[in-house]
Amino acid sequence: MRILIVTDAWEPQGHGLGTWLVELSRELQREGHVVSVIEPSGFRSLPWPKVAGVRWSLWAGQRLRQRMDAADADAIHIATEGPLGWAARRHCLARDWPFSTGAHVSWATRLNAMLRVPRAITVAAMRVFHQPSSKVLASSPALREKLRRAGIARVGDWSAGVDTRLFTPALRSPSCGVLGPLARPVSLYVGPVAHERDVEDFLGLDVPGSKVVCGDGPQAKALVGRYPTVHWVGVLPRHELAAVYANADVLVYPGRHDGAGRVVLEAMACGTPVAALPADGPMQWLGPGQGGCVADSLEEAWHKALRLSRRQVREHALAYGWAQAVEGFLAALALRPRIRRTRMADMTGRSAAGTPKHGPLVE
Repeated sequence: MRILIVTDAWEPQGHGLGTWLVELSRELQREGHVVSVIEPSGFRSLPWPKVAGVRWSLWAGQRLRQRMDAADADAIHIATEGPLGWAARRHCLARDWPFSTGAHVSWATRLNAMLRVPRAITVAAMRVFHQPSSKVLASSPALREKLRRAGIARVGDWSAGVDTRLFTPALRSPSCGVLGPLARPVSLYVGPVAHERDVEDFLGLDVPGSKVVCGDGPQAKALVGRYPTVHWVGVLPRHELAAVYANADVLVYPGRHDGAGRVVLEAMACGTPVAALPADGPMQWLGPGQGGCVADSLEEAWHKALRLSRRQVREHALAYGWAQAVEGFLAALALRPRIRRTRMADMTGRSAAGTPKHGPLVE
């Protein structure tokens, strides 16, 4: 298929969702699909206030419409509710094209906490945005229920996957160059150093050993000066990040807001247990003694996570590989009416029973 993804978050911004969408695109291409992406780098843009890694694209309408027409996509997925997402939605409705949308954050909760935007206003905006969507892909069961309570129809679960070949326990070594000879146990935070990630709760943990922060953001400069004993390694290439995960003893996820929680899967794939608060992002993957521990206190979760078997943590992560995630994504796409069942059979293959591999098609 020719698949078009429109997103306000993309990999160069260091945003978790953006990185996931890059990996999704690569996995789709490995399966033979042609993927086009419209993202902020092609437009004049400004950073979103207090939201690390996402940019506000300006005056994107005409250029975006031209690029969407040129893509001639069989299916369109609008991954974010930002300016590019709204512009793509308008164009799809004007052209009478079906499309799916993504929901990865409870914006009503987050914007109220950061900018004091009344929840009712945000909920109303999200209802308008998602209502025409053929399928809203929610990143967690809790977010799905919030959307349904808000009156948004056709909501389904979809969580992205993890590259279990890149993120592996085999990278664990006493000579990890990035970490060096740090005192054990090593506690790790990975992600934007930003207000909405509650990074300071990790930095203030009263636990033994060393703390490592992998990431950057608007709070980094101030926090480096206030926490000089913490090891700040900045943003790393993916292969170096995988080695850091594997050589840490516990990943701490301090965020209170729901989100995709990409780092939870990556740490678990390396065999590193996760300590987290009961937020939607990590809770969808962390069961009792599976992959990590969730508790109302980060310190309690940290101590419990440290006692888990790294082998069992890795085994738990193997259920969330990209193969399953790609299949779920393809099944949720809304296909343009011009796509015929015979043509799709050639592109996606058929099972032994003769039914389409990726679920029912829209005629």
